[in-house]
Amino acid sequence: MTIQLKEELKTLDQKHFLHPTTSIEQQQTQGPAAIFTDGNGIYLKDIEGKIYIDGMSSLWNVNIGHGRKEIAEVAKEQISTLAFSSCFASFSNEPAIRLATKIASLTPGDLNTVFFTSGGSESNDTAIKLARHYWLLKGQPERQKIISRTHSYHGVAMGATNATGLQAFRDFTNSHAPDFHYVYSESVRNLRETIEALGPETVAAFISEPVQGAGGVNIPQKDYFKEVREICDEYGILFIADEVITGFGRTGKFFGMEHYGVVPDMMSFAKGVSSGYVQLGGVAISETIHQDLCEFSKGTLMHGYTYSGHALACQVGLKNIEIIERENLVENAAKMGDAMLEGFRALQEKYSFIGRVRTLGLLGAIELVKSRETGELFESPLSPIFVQETMKRGLILRTVTYDQDTVVFSPPLILSKVELDEMLRILDETFEHIRKTIVEKN
Repeated sequence: MTIQLKEELKTLDQKHFLHPTTSIEQQQTQGPAAIFTDGNGIYLKDIEGKIYIDGMSSLWNVNIGHGRKEIAEVAKEQISTLAFSSCFASFSNEPAIRLATKIASLTPGDLNTVFFTSGGSESNDTAIKLARHYWLLKGQPERQKIISRTHSYHGVAMGATNATGLQAFRDFTNSHAPDFHYVYSESVRNLRETIEALGPETVAAFISEPVQGAGGVNIPQKDYFKEVREICDEYGILFIADEVITGFGRTGKFFGMEHYGVVPDMMSFAKGVSSGYVQLGGVAISETIHQDLCEFSKGTLMHGYTYSGHALACQVGLKNIEIIERENLVENAAKMGDAMLEGFRALQEKYSFIGRVRTLGLLGAIELVKSRETGELFESPLSPIFVQETMKRGLILRTVTYDQDTVVFSPPLILSKVELDEMLRILDETFEHIRKTIVEKN
């Protein structure tokens, strides 16, 4: 019966479901890589009963793990009373008010006001629009340019796509939005040079992830963001922190920017705010920006999504944050992240084709290289083969091959030492397989 159901679903999937960020050719020839039916803690189970460690928290987002009954219960209660009501025209609801207040209490500095969205792309689109709108209100309409970093990922809505520094996402369409510019991801000097070349009076905002996620888990140099903050202040440019992946405990701090002692003017968030149980995101803005919006706005704020402030989503977000705090998951992410790095380094000593390894909390990466001394890569990336092999062994990971050959990690924040050891065992077994079948033959 299971085989029959799987084949039926495979056929329906190929005919009717256009998957996001998926090889259409692969889907049409092979069908779904897996059809999941259950989730429990750090584990997923597919339709055939095979169990996998979700080493990516699915899409960097299931921070509290799968199958939380508390979330189901609070969702049932909220959906039975008020699932949704409009927040347009100043209508409101208690969960949205409570969640905005809670987030304001957690964000660094004076990021005290929250605009809600349904996800990360909408959050970054909102931040970009608010930045440009802000300068219109301030009488500086020429400030419309947005600067981001190479290897950055900010989403796939129109503005977010154009802010994304990964070329492949922008090449998906042939009509790029104007006024988006990119600087080398590690160069503060290039940021200053670009601002001066564009004209500081034309730049609205600089946007960056505290740690680049989809670009390869690239952790910046210690003082990078302090220098960025100084440059933005010097030229009067808004600084937007994209905390979509790094927020809500992922890096061992509640927000990634806390590692650098820097407070941005705006902070976009999503993913970990609800741990994927519902669609939810938002933008936190500074007291200064909020007060200027209140003072200079004369009409309606002409921006909003149907589900901004969705009552059910916000109630789930509140319960999710309660669990993160009650179970000390931020602290656990820091502790397990250190242990994960120790495990990565042990593997690095064992296998010569492992290049740099890194973690910040439970966000990590292992680079695969032909030569550790020079950083030379294999002619064909190893990481896609590697993640296929780990999946066969019950571990789901992700690969990054934009100018690198990297395996990335983002397990749920509930990860235990026993579970981490099992992850590392699978990695070791897979690396040994790769060494014997591929590396030694090249």
